[in-house]
Amino acid sequence: MASETAQKAFQSANESASKAASATSQTSSSALDRLSHWYSENKALAWTIVGVAVVGTGAALAYSSSSSPSERVDSKDKKSKKERRKEKEAARDATKTAEPAAQPTVETEEELPSVDESTVGTLTEQERRDFAAKLKAAGNQAYNAKKYDEAIDLYGKAILCKPDPVFYSNRAACYNALSKWEKVVEDTTAAISLDSEYVKALNRRANAYEQLEKYSEALLDYTASCIIDGFRNDAAAQSVERLLKKVAEAKAKDILASKEKKLPSAMFVTNYLQSFRVKSTPEGLEDSADLSEDSAVGQLRKGLKAMNVRTAESYDEASKAFDKAIELGDLGDHEAYAYNLRGTFRYLKGENMEALEDLTKSVNKQPTLTQSYIKRASMHLEQGEREAAAEDFKKATEQNENDPDIYYHRAQLHFILGEFADAAKDYQKSIDIDKDFIFSHIQLGVTQYKMGSIASSMATFRRCRKNFPQVPDVFNYYGELLLDQQKFQEAIEQFEQAIEIEKSTKPIGMNVLPLINKALAIFQWKQDFNEAEELCQKALIIDAECDIAVATMAQLLLQQGKVTEALKYFEQAAELSRTEGEIVNALSYAEATRTQLEVQEKYPQLASRLQSAGVGLGQPGLGR
Repeated sequence: MASETAQKAFQSANESASKAASATSQTSSSALDRLSHWYSENKALAWTIVGVAVVGTGAALAYSSSSSPSERVDSKDKKSKKERRKEKEAARDATKTAEPAAQPTVETEEELPSVDESTVGTLTEQERRDFAAKLKAAGNQAYNAKKYDEAIDLYGKAILCKPDPVFYSNRAACYNALSKWEKVVEDTTAAISLDSEYVKALNRRANAYEQLEKYSEALLDYTASCIIDGFRNDAAAQSVERLLKKVAEAKAKDILASKEKKLPSAMFVTNYLQSFRVKSTPEGLEDSADLSEDSAVGQLRKGLKAMNVRTAESYDEASKAFDKAIELGDLGDHEAYAYNLRGTFRYLKGENMEALEDLTKSVNKQPTLTQSYIKRASMHLEQGEREAAAEDFKKATEQNENDPDIYYHRAQLHFILGEFADAAKDYQKSIDIDKDFIFSHIQLGVTQYKMGSIASSMATFRRCRKNFPQVPDVFNYYGELLLDQQKFQEAIEQFEQAIEIEKSTKPIGMNVLPLINKALAIFQWKQDFNEAEELCQKALIIDAECDIAVATMAQLLLQQGKVTEALKYFEQAAELSRTEGEIVNALSYAEATRTQLEVQEKYPQLASRLQSAGVGLGQPGLGR
């Protein structure tokens, strides 16, 4: 179960992160989904691989983090696993008629040994051990009776007689019940200094750190606890998930506060823009129109021309031109269109409130510009405002019920929400109005696949390949579905065809996703790290800010035990992320990787244990 729960935190972050990409096409989200899905299925293995070089990865772990006073104390001295196993075997071998073992007696308060710092030095070693056992038993009894202060005093006297990690941990449980978190940390630290692999003490200290909002420290303890416990404790796994998310969310807020608002990768921008059908250039903005570049309308046309180049530099140029156009004013009939375009680029830069304002101005000035309603609906959906998104689609339909983009993007809403039957209906409606828009066909095929209609999905893609032989996205998506079925050779052939078409039709600004998908396929099929890395490097040369290429590279490095290098890529992915959800997702991986390095530094003995645990686990696979 621990391996199954390993990445819920990442997946929940991915839900919000993938909405923007899903509002354009499923290209980006499908690749990111595969990365998260790989981690959820291979968490323990990932830790083990990393452990060969240092110590494991993470995104889930720990014991019960409950601060309830009913937390159990250790009632008997801590024994090794081997000793406990022997005891269990002996118990199984005992006859049914055997006499029950004598229960340890607890002295009355008058019978308890009197000991303090001034007298403990006069006791013999045997007397100290005997006194410590009696005081601990009395402490347990007081704890169970919820007489915490009395238990604290008794455990303290037991510690005077014998500094035992169990005594410190039990006293920490009393402080835990009283919510004295600093004291919990103090006593559990003492216990861990005596026994560095004392899981219960690690978990108690982790819980105390969490209560003190020292989330990184808590994460480190829970992580070590999970490694020591062999990844068998589900409650531990869930605790690390929770803490990873807390640490990532706190850091994400800091990043967002200081983050420069800029456009995402050229691939992301292109995918978003091409999710809308190409419209004819508005009258007065044609190349033949005599316009001064210093005028507002001239800047608007300049931005449109730059958009068509589809490179990172040209998209930046377009964004600046749209800003300038509105700043200059005097746009006449093109004002609503200008607000639509500036709102689009503000949205892509993560300036959500400003983008909403622009799109609202656009629909107020020209309600018939249905694209502004559609884009605003996508923004509402990304922010979790489903009803507002549905209302905008309704308004768009009232303006023009024959606009196929309405049904395509409404289908995206249904797809994101898992309403695949409704999504399929809207994709088909979009096709019925305009059969030449390839992405409606592609998304219909993907939806059919999600619904379990594999044969229908494959048939849809075969038709797409026949009718749209020069559209690389057809082959890329088809390859992804083949890869999901582990038809590696066929999938790679589709990705290669997509790459060739990209090269021939887009010598500048090619979509690098087929390169990344090919890398994943080769790794899954042949475990060929070198070729997979080379393909990711090629993708990054073409599009240095492609977040999916960066994330894939990080995962490949992580699987090879190159943890420090992987951490750099995870941190880069966080910097490239556009929304808070995307940043949290990337930081979750980064923090898990950083934590494993810290665990290795504090608990170097765990690395060899993980290496041993890795034997027989089999080979991992990115993606499935």
